[in-house]
Amino acid sequence: QVQLLESRGGSVQAGGSLRLSCATSGRIFRINAMGWYRQAPGKQRELVATFIPNGTTNYIDSVKGRFTISGDNAKKQVALQMNSLSAEDTAVYCCYANVWDWTFPRLELWGQGTLVTVSA
Repeated sequence: QVQLLESRGGSVQAGGSLRLSCATSGRIFRINAMGWYRQAPGKQRELVATFIPNGTTNYIDSVKGRFTISGDNAKKQVALQMNSLSAEDTAVYCCYANVWDWTFPRLELWGQGTLVTVSA
């Protein structure tokens, strides 16, 4: 059974940094894409950052220059380095992956979600 394993979030003061990681487990032939969503209280879910194994990354405007997503193709995992955090970054962050698990070429996986709290 393939699944995603996220690191725990945490609490940090504004201006601080936090790093999230997400690893895959199970038999996976190939990663098509991995990324992070977040959902703040009372707001819609938004796709924060994505990583494609060819090295392409994408970010929403609000985190550009502050967040960095990186991937390890061999280990099939990603990390999200979050710097200069502000209260607006407070949300539940959820890892996402689109993988080929030897059966389904585009299987969508979701992590359990982890809370990141930034205090002013």
